[in-house]
Amino acid sequence: MELIHIATIGKAVGLNGDMKFHIKCDFPEQFVKGATFFINKKETLTIESINHERALIKFIGFCTSESAKKLTNAKVFTTYEETKKNCHLEDGQYFWFDIVGCKVFENEKFLGTVIEVERIAVSDYLSIKTDDVLVADGFAKNFLIPYHETFIKNVDVEKKRIEVSGGLDILEAS
Repeated sequence: MELIHIATIGKAVGLNGDMKFHIKCDFPEQFVKGATFFINKKETLTIESINHERALIKFIGFCTSESAKKLTNAKVFTTYEETKKNCHLEDGQYFWFDIVGCKVFENEKFLGTVIEVERIAVSDYLSIKTDDVLVADGFAKNFLIPYHETFIKNVDVEKKRIEVSGGLDILEAS
């Protein structure tokens, strides 16, 4: 079973087991009361309550500050299958795990490979490991491209290929 890191539990807040919650995925709606997630391949946690506005979460069985502290910095995981089952995609949307590993091209020039998708404030960015040939020519080893229709012209997760516009300009400025 392969697990996907989708959130990290922060510090305990208050006396009743509430924890800060840092979502690391593109589908926060999967975090609802009663949902169960892995913290390792054998242990699971079930959400008792969640407050998305305050980024607070409480898990069943962790009702005191002391018990909740045991979860501080724990990573929360799910499976690819659960994600595909529980998260609905609109046309033109893709799971981040399907985008990671895609080759990025601009006008047939290979720029690099997506190593992760990062959410910075309210915007998503493709974090790209620059092609070794371009690095040898003096370009940055990594760069970010906004995951926005201005820059992303075509995504083909089957062929693991993304066509961009303006990516080379961003790389040159990096």
